[in-house]
Amino acid sequence: MKDSNRNVPKATLQRYPIYLKALRQLKNKGVERILSEELAEYVQIKSTTIRRDFSFLGNLGKQGYGYSVDTLIDVFNDKLGTNFDEKIILIGAGNLGRALMNYNRWQYVVGEIVCAFDIDENKLKEDYPVPVYLLDDLEEKMPKGCRIALLTASSIDQETVDRLARAGITGIVDFTHEHIIAPKGVTIKQVDVVSAIQELVFATNNLED
Repeated sequence: MKDSNRNVPKATLQRYPIYLKALRQLKNKGVERILSEELAEYVQIKSTTIRRDFSFLGNLGKQGYGYSVDTLIDVFNDKLGTNFDEKIILIGAGNLGRALMNYNRWQYVVGEIVCAFDIDENKLKEDYPVPVYLLDDLEEKMPKGCRIALLTASSIDQETVDRLARAGITGIVDFTHEHIIAPKGVTIKQVDVVSAIQELVFATNNLED
C-alpha cells in the first residue's frame, strides 16, 4: 500500500481489493458504468459503506449517474500500488497443479497462470488449460516479466528454487511442504491446507465445550 493510504481506515483498505475484483469481473462482462446500489448488491456491502469508502479516493461519481468502471479500476490500481496483471507460472502439472490451472481466476485480483512446467514428458501430451513445458526448458519458455511462481510438485528441490530466482522470480507460493530456503531477494509464502484444517477442527471443538 502507498503512503497515501495512511489516512484511510483499515476496514476500508481491506474492502478495496474486494471492490477491485468485482469491478474487473464487471468489466469482463461488458459493464461500463455502475451505481453504488448495483455494486452493493454485487459485493454484498451496503451502498452507504461503498460511497463512504469511495469518498477517500476523491469525487469519482455523480448521483444518479454512477461510476465509470474503467475509472474506478484505474484508481484502485493506483491506490493499491499494482495493476494486478501478474503473469504466474506453475511448477508441477500433477493433480493439484491441474486444479489450479482449471480454477485460474486470479486475473480479477492478481493475474493469471500463463504456463506450467513439469519434469514428466508425458505431461506435455495431456490436455491442459495452459501450455505445459519441460522444467529443463524453464529459462527458455518462462514468460518475459514473470515474477510469481506456484510450486505444487513434491519433487521440487533447492536447485529448482534457485533456478527460478536466477530467472527473475521474486515471489513463490509453496504448496509442497518441502524444506526450501528462499534465495536472496525472493519471498516464499507457504500454503499448508492440512494445518489450516487442524486449526479449524481445534477451534470448532472448543466452541462445542
